[in-house]
Amino acid sequence: MTERIPTRPIGASGLETGVLSLGSWHTYDRMDFTDAVELVSSAVEHGVNLFDVGVYGFRGMQPPVFTDVLFSAIVRAAGLPRERYLLSEKLWLEGYGEGGFRPQLEHALFRVGSEYADLVILGDLRRDDLDLRDLVVDLAGLAESGLIRAWGVNNWSAANLQALIDIAAAEGVPGPQLAQLKYSVARRAIPDGEPFARLWEQGLAMQASDVMEGGILAGNAAPGREVGRDPGAIRERIVAELPAFVALADELEATPAQLAVAFSLTHPATATTLFGASRLEQLLANLEAVALVERVGAETIRARVEPFWADRGVVDPEGP
Repeated sequence: MTERIPTRPIGASGLETGVLSLGSWHTYDRMDFTDAVELVSSAVEHGVNLFDVGVYGFRGMQPPVFTDVLFSAIVRAAGLPRERYLLSEKLWLEGYGEGGFRPQLEHALFRVGSEYADLVILGDLRRDDLDLRDLVVDLAGLAESGLIRAWGVNNWSAANLQALIDIAAAEGVPGPQLAQLKYSVARRAIPDGEPFARLWEQGLAMQASDVMEGGILAGNAAPGREVGRDPGAIRERIVAELPAFVALADELEATPAQLAVAFSLTHPATATTLFGASRLEQLLANLEAVALVERVGAETIRARVEPFWADRGVVDPEGP
């Protein structure tokens, strides 16, 4: 059993994260509260210190989304002082307007019971009426006021990320430190492509997400919960190749979930891999992915899962 996972830096932010992190989209609201407290406590004991607890949904939404509110109670019940963990919040560009990001950030912090977020992640860029400089300057103001410590983006293109980096350099303020990207044995075209390679060379870090394809790569061909979007329409192929992937995991004396997580850790830019767990057994099993990389070797893992790369030549490596 992995006693404590290693840490890696989040870009040049000065923040250190465990190589595994926990997300909260419909996680804690699917658990018994006592079990959730035990899970989070155990995660921190083993070195998982970054928790994604963004506000998913909006006022009046039915059923209401409150997993982030539950997290605030969980850490209190676990007796975790704020300095023991890193809080990651989402900022949605759909809500960016008068007052910048501050109104939605203050609302998110109120819900989670914290005075600041260590990290904020900008949601997908779907608007064409935004000035990227305004975003960079606004985020610099939030950092100066002590509301955030670092920021990154979720599923942005390499060109737009480079623009953010260049604007921040010109303004003399901190730029993005992290890119949250879908990254799995099946979805590799963007993080492994040349456009993002140039960003990794500049010190940008990656947070790998959706590494189990909503549970499919954990061995469940028909997950009962909501699964994220399907860029390139390759999910059918992923399901078709699942038996072979499960067989490879068996050969490596691992579970499919462990192999899926282990692969994401082999990318040199990965600061942390984000996953959800609703049972303590899931968490402890996924922690073993770190030991799997050490036992088998990163190069060997990458070579063995090469046949499962489903979006190669299908998805533009430049990103959305």
